[in-house]
Amino acid sequence: MPVAYLRSLTAPHRSNSSNRRLGCTLAFVAGATNAGGFLAVGQYTSHMSGLVSSVADNLVLGQFAFVLSAVGAVGAFLLGAATSAILINWGRHRNTTSLYATPLLLEAALLLVFGFVGSNLSHRQLLYVPLTVALLCYVMGLQNAMITKISKAEIRTTHVTGLITDLGIELGKAMYLNRGVMRHESRYVQANRSRLLLLSSLLGMFILGGIAGAVGFSNIGFLTTVPLAAFLLALAFIPVAEDITAARRRYGRTNDL
Repeated sequence: MPVAYLRSLTAPHRSNSSNRRLGCTLAFVAGATNAGGFLAVGQYTSHMSGLVSSVADNLVLGQFAFVLSAVGAVGAFLLGAATSAILINWGRHRNTTSLYATPLLLEAALLLVFGFVGSNLSHRQLLYVPLTVALLCYVMGLQNAMITKISKAEIRTTHVTGLITDLGIELGKAMYLNRGVMRHESRYVQANRSRLLLLSSLLGMFILGGIAGAVGFSNIGFLTTVPLAAFLLALAFIPVAEDITAARRRYGRTNDL
């Protein structure tokens, strides 16, 4: 994959096309991680609506262990989103080129932790399940917040409910019959075709990622996370390496003085 293409995906100066490409890439990763997480612990780790609902259900049923588990998962997602915001704002205030790459680097490292450590803890259910759910929820929050900030809330890669809702709205506009209304009139209903394509692409990549994650986890287990992490590392490596090199140069000049 060309270096210029990889650099464009995480560049500080954004374009609509680079946002779309990065969004589709991360939607694939999110779908694969979500599917792999379900096969590992029997729970989808990007489904915050379901987790919040389960808090209320289990509270009424008196299942307090499940309440704590769901609260912990939601808290992990929230903490992941907060971490992403902190990293991006820290990088922005210091004019780094890796402000968007740093969350991806952290996500890649955590996926490797899930892949290599998960197989060793899988026989200890009481420890393994809550830790795995919390870890994957944190990763999903980290990723979703990063692409949300990059795209100014236009793109989300784990929030499929909102994605399908927006897709339905645009499809409704496309199917609307504008009888007696001219195209130039303000009340003329017209779908945003570029947004329709974007939403369809995000949904399609999430589904493809889910299929890849399910097939991979069923056949090679936890090691399925390795190629996902490697791809994220490829995205993050160049800008992070550039910032480290620049920091070393500044440190060297300071010592010379």
